[in-house]
Amino acid sequence: MTSGEKMNVLMVSTALQGHINPILKLAKRFIQKGLHVTLITTEIVRDRMLNYTNNYGTINQQEIQFEFFSDGLTLDFDRNKDKDKFVSTLRTIGSKNMSKLIENLIRINGHKFYSCMIVDPLLPWAIDIAIDHNIPSALLWIQPCALYLISYHYHNNIDLFNDLEDPNEIVQLPGLPLLEVKDLPSYTLSYGAPRTKQVMMELYHAAKNTKWVFATSNYDLEKEIIDYMASGIPIYPIGPLVSQFMLGENETIGINMNMWEAEDSCIGWLDNKSCSSVIYISFGSVIVLSQEQVNNIAMALKNSEKSFLWVIKPAEIGSEDEVPELPQGFLEETKEKGLVVKWCNQEKVLMHHAVACFMTHCGWNSLLETIVAGVPVIGYPKWGDQPTNAKVILKKFQNGVVMNFGEDGVASVEEIMRSIKEVMEGSSAEEMKKRALEMKEEARKALEEGGSSNKNIDQFINDLKNLEH
Repeated sequence: MTSGEKMNVLMVSTALQGHINPILKLAKRFIQKGLHVTLITTEIVRDRMLNYTNNYGTINQQEIQFEFFSDGLTLDFDRNKDKDKFVSTLRTIGSKNMSKLIENLIRINGHKFYSCMIVDPLLPWAIDIAIDHNIPSALLWIQPCALYLISYHYHNNIDLFNDLEDPNEIVQLPGLPLLEVKDLPSYTLSYGAPRTKQVMMELYHAAKNTKWVFATSNYDLEKEIIDYMASGIPIYPIGPLVSQFMLGENETIGINMNMWEAEDSCIGWLDNKSCSSVIYISFGSVIVLSQEQVNNIAMALKNSEKSFLWVIKPAEIGSEDEVPELPQGFLEETKEKGLVVKWCNQEKVLMHHAVACFMTHCGWNSLLETIVAGVPVIGYPKWGDQPTNAKVILKKFQNGVVMNFGEDGVASVEEIMRSIKEVMEGSSAEEMKKRALEMKEEARKALEEGGSSNKNIDQFINDLKNLEH
């Protein structure tokens, strides 16, 4: 690379909204710092971008270049229904297609064109591809740093995990607060999906070959854990990775990834609601609730007599997921108070003055967005990292509540109503709101000039420059 040329970074992501969005937001940060970014993902993303992203045609003119490879399956294959085949085919056929794509890009641009490859944690084999092509690699960890430390302990010293069959058994892990077995990520438990266990094991071993591990978090959120990890398994927070407008910055790069079409009418609906009066409910892009869960939430919303905005994502075209229906008469009975939409721009909704709290599955991206928005949380975790994230909210962040569940994993109508009341008008409601606003300011400062996350990004770029010489 000659003087004056931009350094080029490869970024690799799966076709999941919750994975590609933080990758894209980090890409924007890199572009602002003078890097060129090539983002590699699967062809299904291109298909969705053509349907839902208005500025697809101008993306490659704004210092970010999209490249696509086949995951080995047809576009109409139901990846949600047959996850095992999807993961297996992506690892075997998809990895070969990705490697061939990178080989072609290197042939066109030159052997030392790419300074680094940043990898999605669901693609641990991509780290081996980086090694094959002599490209230094980094992992972008899109869960809390606490989850990375749990994964380290789980794969490095399983004896620390005593009785994982008893959900109430206490687990004491170095560098972490006391947890119960039910608070651990599901891949550590007997009922966790085997494919997830396999991916996490592969990731843990592959991550040893990366030069950097980045976190979408920020230092103030998890300072004790980050400090503990610094000596042996360092992780560098470079977040929160949210849209720049949430941080009070100008969106200088107008690229956004919408995997589904957002219903912007909900913003106009919120405009007509009073300040801090609306419950926002969304369970992300992957979670599908049971009919009983939907029935209980609907009844609790109706009985609470609070205004609400509820996102219920429909099944994808060709999917066989059974999306539950709202109880008969619910929409008519709540038409003065509520609005139900298929999808929305969550960041814009959370930043709206009318939103009082966020009922969420506790996915980490959603929690980061609600932290930056300064909005209290009602946690309704399901699986994966969500129970651990929820524990952090309740015990450490103290910016919300987490529901209690029956043995069937369903929160009762009464429990949902209790949680709503506690966050919106309970004795601790003001303290939760105060804490939420404090965390909002900490998050914003992290990415300002001189902030902890901004410094880590600058240090990474300096590291890349030193590798060039």
